[in-house]
Amino acid sequence: MRGIVAGLLAALALAPAAFAQAPTSTPTGPLSIESQGSFFVGGRDIASEDLSTLPAYAPAGTITVDQMYVQYQIPAGGTAATPVVLIHGCCLTGTTWETTPDGRMGWAEYFTRRGQPTYVVDQVRRGRSAGDPSGVNAVRKGAPVERLPTVFSASHESAWAIFRFGTAFPQTFPDLQFPIEAQAEFWKQMVPDYLASMPTPNPTVPALAALAQKLQGAVLISHSQSGIYPFQTAALETKGVAGIISVEPGACPDAAGDLAPYRGIPIMVLFGDYVEQFPRWAPRLVACRAFVEKVNAAGGKASLVVLPDQGIRGNSHMLMQDRNNLQIAGMLVDWMKANVKR
Repeated sequence: MRGIVAGLLAALALAPAAFAQAPTSTPTGPLSIESQGSFFVGGRDIASEDLSTLPAYAPAGTITVDQMYVQYQIPAGGTAATPVVLIHGCCLTGTTWETTPDGRMGWAEYFTRRGQPTYVVDQVRRGRSAGDPSGVNAVRKGAPVERLPTVFSASHESAWAIFRFGTAFPQTFPDLQFPIEAQAEFWKQMVPDYLASMPTPNPTVPALAALAQKLQGAVLISHSQSGIYPFQTAALETKGVAGIISVEPGACPDAAGDLAPYRGIPIMVLFGDYVEQFPRWAPRLVACRAFVEKVNAAGGKASLVVLPDQGIRGNSHMLMQDRNNLQIAGMLVDWMKANVKR
C-alpha cells in the first residue's frame, strides 16, 4: 500500500507542474524546415491469384501489403530534439494531426514549430498504407462470402457520442471546445476501418517498433483505437520508445499484467471532459487509472491527467482538434521536455 501511495503522489506531482506553464498563443511566422518527406516501414510480399477482376490487369502476381506510411517534418536545428510519432485512431487517418476541421494549426505543425521532429503515420491498411484486395476479388469470382474482409464505418449519428460532442446526436455540450460549426469537414476525414480484419499482432505495432528504433528514440503519441499501440510496442521492444503519451486510449494495459516493459519509460495518459458521463468511456478511465497506479507502485514514472482536474473544461474526444488544442499541445511539449530523455 505504501508503494502505491508513493507512486500516486509521484504521478500527481508530474501532471500539474507540466501543465501550469503551457503557452496559449498560436506560434506565428515562417516555419523553417530542415527536411521533410515520407517513407514506409514494414511490409511483406504476398502472392495472390485474386488481384483483379478487370481484363486490363492480371489477376495473379505479387503485391506488398502491411506497410505503414510515415510522413515527416524536421525543423531547422531540430535534429537533436526527441522526435514525436503521431498515431491516429478509429475510422481516421494521419489527417487527425495535420489541421483542425475549421482550419487552425494542428499538432503536427505545432510540435514542429516547437522544435521537435514530427512523424505522422497512417495505420496499416488505412489511408496511404495499402491493403490487400484479394478477398474482395475472390468473392467476386465466386469464393465463399467469408473471404470478404470485415470492414466498418462509424456513422455521424453513432460517432457523435463516441467522440463526446454531446450525449446524443445532434445535442452538444454547452461548453464544448470542439468547433461544431465545422462538423461537416470533420466527417470528411473519416474512412472505412479494417481493424477487425487485421492479423494478430496488428502490423502497425511492429512497424512502430521499427520506426522508433530507426529514429533512435521517439515519443509515441497515440489516440483512441491506437491508444494501446505504444504499450504493445514497448512490450514487443522497449528500445527506441523514449516516452508514451496515450490520448484517450480505448484501452490501457492490464494493471494485473506484466508491467516490466513500462517501468523505464515516462508515460502520460490523457483524458478530456465529460468522460464519466459515458458508459463507453468511464470504465476506460478507471482501467487506465489502475494501470498508472500499478506502474508507479512498481517503480515506474507514469501520470494520468484528466483535464477538468486541471481546470480545463469542455474538451471532446478529439481534443487535438478542439479550440484549445494548442494549449494542450503546449502542455505535452513541456511534459516531454521535463520527463523524456532520448
